[in-house]
Formats: sequence, C-alpha cells, structure tokens
Amino acid sequence: MSEDSRNPMAVPVLVPMPAERPYSYLVPQGMLVVPGSIVRVPLGPREVAGIVWDTPTDVVDPKKLRPIAQVFDCPPIDEAARRFVDWVASYTLSPPGMVARMFLRAPAAFDPEPPLPGLRWSGAAPERMTAARERVLELARDGMAWTRSGLAHAAGTSLTVVDGLTSQGVFETVEIPPPPVVAAPDPAFSKPDLSFEQEAAAEVLRAKAGGGFSVTLVDGVTGSGKTEVYFEAIAAALAAGRQVLVLVPEIALTSAFLDRFHDRFGAKPGEWHSDLSPRMREKVWRQVAEGQVRVVAGARSALFLPFKNLGLVVIDEEHDPAYKQEDRVFYNARDMAVVRGHIGNFPVILASATPSVETQVNAQQGRYGRVVLSARFAEAALPDLAAIDMRKSPPQRGGFLSPVLLEEMKKTLGRGEQSLLFLNRRGYAPLTLCRVCGHRFQCRDCSSWLVEHRFRGQLVCHQCGHNEQRPEACPECGTLDHLVACGPGVERIAEEVESHFPDARTIVLSSDMLGGVKRLRLELDAIAQGEADIVIGTQLVAKGHNFPKMSLVGVVDADIGLANGDPRAAERTFQLLSQVTGRAGRSGLKSRGLIQTYQPAHPVMRALILGDAEAFYEREIAERERAHLPPFGRLASIIVSAATRPEAESHARALRRAAPASRDISVLGPAEAPLALIAGRHRFRLLVHGEKKVDLQGFLRALLAAAPRARGSLRVQVDIDPQSFL
Repeated sequence: MSEDSRNPMAVPVLVPMPAERPYSYLVPQGMLVVPGSIVRVPLGPREVAGIVWDTPTDVVDPKKLRPIAQVFDCPPIDEAARRFVDWVASYTLSPPGMVARMFLRAPAAFDPEPPLPGLRWSGAAPERMTAARERVLELARDGMAWTRSGLAHAAGTSLTVVDGLTSQGVFETVEIPPPPVVAAPDPAFSKPDLSFEQEAAAEVLRAKAGGGFSVTLVDGVTGSGKTEVYFEAIAAALAAGRQVLVLVPEIALTSAFLDRFHDRFGAKPGEWHSDLSPRMREKVWRQVAEGQVRVVAGARSALFLPFKNLGLVVIDEEHDPAYKQEDRVFYNARDMAVVRGHIGNFPVILASATPSVETQVNAQQGRYGRVVLSARFAEAALPDLAAIDMRKSPPQRGGFLSPVLLEEMKKTLGRGEQSLLFLNRRGYAPLTLCRVCGHRFQCRDCSSWLVEHRFRGQLVCHQCGHNEQRPEACPECGTLDHLVACGPGVERIAEEVESHFPDARTIVLSSDMLGGVKRLRLELDAIAQGEADIVIGTQLVAKGHNFPKMSLVGVVDADIGLANGDPRAAERTFQLLSQVTGRAGRSGLKSRGLIQTYQPAHPVMRALILGDAEAFYEREIAERERAHLPPFGRLASIIVSAATRPEAESHARALRRAAPASRDISVLGPAEAPLALIAGRHRFRLLVHGEKKVDLQGFLRALLAAAPRARGSLRVQVDIDPQSFL
C-alpha cells in the first residue's frame, strides 16, 4: 500500500485492545505499508503497536484520521497468521484485537537488534611480535570478524593485547550481525536406531511432513519412543526448509526433552515460555519472524509466534489440560494448532499415551490418521499395577500410607531403586481448623480454604495467592495449640515418609516450592541421575519425565479427581494416573504401580489395573454420546462476575432471559459457581448445551446482543468448549 499527496490513503490497523474491528489510520506521504506490517499508531493520548489488517473499515474522511507514526523494520505478519487471528476471534467470541495482541508480545523486537562491534584483520603486522600477539593473529588471519572479548578469550590473552593491536591498525572495526539464539538444527546429525514398529510409524510421519494439511495421532504407551518417532517428521520438515513448532506442556520443566532434541539434531530448539527473560523473548520472537530459529519448543502461547515459514506443528501430550487458556482469550491450543495447520496447509501431529476422548473419536471416524506404538522401547515391560483397597488395608492412625505400600517401598529401597509417591495436592494440608471452636481458615477474598504450607510457615489461597502466617492461637476463640491440619498434601506425605525411612534421600516436587523453575529443573535432573531414593510429587511429575531407576509408583489418593461434578473427571483421572504410573520401569527394571483407593471397583480403577485402555475409552465415548456431550455435542459456559453477589446474579439472570428460542440449544442456569468467590469477585455460571451441528457462536452472539451491557464492576466471559466447570 502506498499513497501520494493527491490521494491520501487510509488503512485498517488492528490494535491490541478489546476492539471488535480495526481502526482507520492515514498513511503519511512516502510511507510504505502492506497488510501485516507492524506499525506504531496513536490511540487516545498514547501510542501503541498494531498490525495493518485486510478487513476494510467504514469510509471516513481522511482529514479526520490520525496518521501512522511509524512502520517498524520488521517482517510483516503473513496472511495465514492474519486469517488465523480472525478465525480464533470468531470461534472464541473474543475481540480480534485481543487475539492480535498475542502476536505482539515482544515490542522491543519490532526493530532489528543492533549489530555488535567487531574486529577483523586488516592485513597489517604489529610493530613488535609477542607470543600473545601471535596467538591472536593466528586466529584472526582467516579474515573472520571477531568480537573484542571473544577474540581475547579464544586466544587466551587479555583485552589489553587485542586493544594494542587495534591501536596499531592491525584490526579494522566492523559490524557483526547479532548471534543466533540457538544453532541451526541438523536433520542428519544423529539418526536414531528405531525398532521395527517405530520405523513404520516414522515412515508414515515423514510422508505426512512432506505434504499438505493432515492431522495424525501418535498413540503409544508410556516409554514407547513417541518423541523419537515424531523427531523424524521434524527432520523431514527441516530438510524441506520449513520451520517447526513443538508444543509441550510445562516446557520450562522439561529439560530432558531439550537434551533429547540436542542429541538428535546437534542443537537445542528455541524455547518460548513464561520463565524466559524479557531479553531472550525478544531475541526468539525476532529470529522466529526472520526465519533464523528453525524449531521452537514452547508452551501454548508459542502458537502465536510470527513464523516466517511454518511447516509442521507437533502437540506433545495432546490431552494435557495445560493447553487450555482461561484468561482474556479462552482457547485450547491443541484445537487451535489444528486450525493453524489447516489455514497454513501443513501437517499437525498429536502425541499421547492417553489421548483425549475428542482425539480418539476423530481418529476412529477417520478425520485424523493414527499410528500406534504398542510396546515400550527396547522391550521394557510396563509396570504391574494393583489396587490397594484402603477399606481392607488402612494406614496407621494419623497416617495416609497403607502398610502394603510402605512394605513395597522398603523392598524398593533395599534394592537401591527409586520410589515415587503421587498426590495431586500441594502444601501440607488442604484445611486447618480449631479443635475447640471448629473455626476453619478460609480466604477472605475467595470461597476456598487456606492451604497450610508448613515448609514456609504460611496459610495460602491457591485461587488468588493471598497468604498469611500460620498463627499459634485460634483467631476465633483464642485457644493456643489446638489448630489441627486436616487431610494430606505432599509436604505431609513427606513428613510421614521421613518417619518410616529416616535415612532415605527424599525430594518433594511441587510447582509452588521455593526456588521456582530453576530449582525444579535441578531436582528433576538429580532424580534422573539417581540422587534421590523417594520422590513425592504433584501432577508435574507426570509430565513425560524419564527416571531410569524408578521402579515403584504409589498413588496416595486415586479418588481425588472423581469427587467432583466435572463431566471430564473420569477421563482426567484415567489419563493422570496412567501417566504417573508410566514413570516406573522405563529403563527395563521390573516395576510396580500401587493405587490406593476406596473405590477399587470403579470403572476407571478397573481399566487402570487391567491395562484395558480400550474398554475405558469405549465406555467413556458411549456415555458422552448418550448425553450429547463433546465431541457429540457442543458446550459453552458464560461466567458472570461482579463486586457484589446481587449484581452478578441479576446480570446472569438477564443473560438467561435474553437467550433466543431454539430447539437444538438449551441454556442451563444461572447457578452460583462452585468457586463462588475468587479474588473478591462473586461468580455465577450459565452452561449452553447444543447439538453437534448447531451454530453455537451465532446463538451466543444473539444472546449477548440482546442482553443488557455489562457496566460497572460486571464482567462477562464466554468459554467455548470449557475444560473447567469451577
């Protein structure tokens, strides 16, 4: 797009705010913009970055328009990415500007990174030669440019030696392009030794990687080598000159994955996750846009990086709930990755040992391809699983571990092998109360109990983050030393383990431990190297880690996930426990998984113990189909929150009354949310349920248009395909 002084031109610009469409801006004389250009534009009293868009805006007198302030020296957001933004906005009922905002998360990267000052041999010789100068010149005579400090370090000399040669004209100053954040991966660096089954699966994926859009599920038991197999598809895409995105849940914790990638390709992928420093995020963003970073391994937000030539997306552990974002723009990165592949006409690979029900149905109905890895690599055996009926083998008074599990841990310790105890509950205890008056410690801003974290001496709300010191006396009745912890968290299990095995090396793994991601990575590495005997952890221990000496997994409370009204409760429990027990025996050790439960006859427990995933999925799919639940029906939730309960309830009821009449769509509620108060905001929910083929988004748009506008403290959030029902 360009203009001249006789015909001033207006262009649409999508700005990162809750606007329903782009705003019109004037293109100053001499400025060149194209669809996708990232520009700086005035918005009210400030200036913001925006993207020149394709969607025309209303015709406005150019004299009334404000001009674009700057076009950044940055590759434009390509057409496929712009179509993706529009599609995500339409599907999730989100303002397009808020979706575009996710592409603009590194504003300092919109301009090129400045070059580094460098030195290059001019061909001259120094007045006097020394051994140190000779070492420097020996490196520099090839004509390559060096940084001042890099040359001194490589030659083993001081900076003074380099500076002296420069002052004599031996070196000329040059500019060096910024170094890449990661080296280029080599598809042929270290070709793996695959089993017959793995090679057959890899051949299918290589063929897919060379074609247009397709979706393929890699369905393999834990430890079957799914990663090595989809690495072959990545190699094929790289050989074809394309960029690759690998989505991994909790990428900040999976250093083992990065190491395996390095072993296969000779370089690590670029990382993208919230733990990166701002400077590194800017470098990765810019080099992805320029095509320098060939492979990105990242969390769900990496889906909104501005790839120059994206040719393959892999979603590892595709079933994982971490792919669902529930803030501002509500989206499932797994499903949106499939959409991005369809728009960009490139393949998508989903990998899991416990695929989601939606993915299973898509594979059964032929919409997705499927490759199956039915055995562990190198013929390692899956763990022998057994249920511990807690009604028949209860723990000692005050404890939570059955004698059966404790005995097996003792045997494992005696063999010099590792045990893992899994409990999906952080902290020491989920509830603290006074034995005298019954006072329970509850968050002042949320309808949830305060969780005791004994290692920190605090009571913490896991909803809003509020924390306070654990008092010695009850704040209600003033009685001293009568506060009691109810129920176990991982810290309390660690305390019990230490009482039974005082000489064992014990590690507690939880996402909120002091030291953050860096400490967790170090501890995961220590476990993999055999530097711990007993590991107690929350669900983060199920994230694909490989612990070679792990031969026993004990699930402390298998019933936790079944005790709520979530329609996905059975599926999630089966997936989580399958993944956790799959940490055992991956290196070939004979291994066991013991599951403590009060419901050993529950279908989920039976399927786990028998290793009969097909029976579980068959039953779960049949139940979903009978109830017209996803993927056989459609769901959306509307969450209304406000500063007061009457305000939230009143608006929720107004939304219900505004619902259009429909035979195929029903609106349930409003009802107070299970978590009725979070961070001081009162919450009500409506659930919209429709047949599979209905236009759910059209129905919701009509409902929202007919309802009163949310004013004051009111906030309305729409969640298409909800994963959480709290």
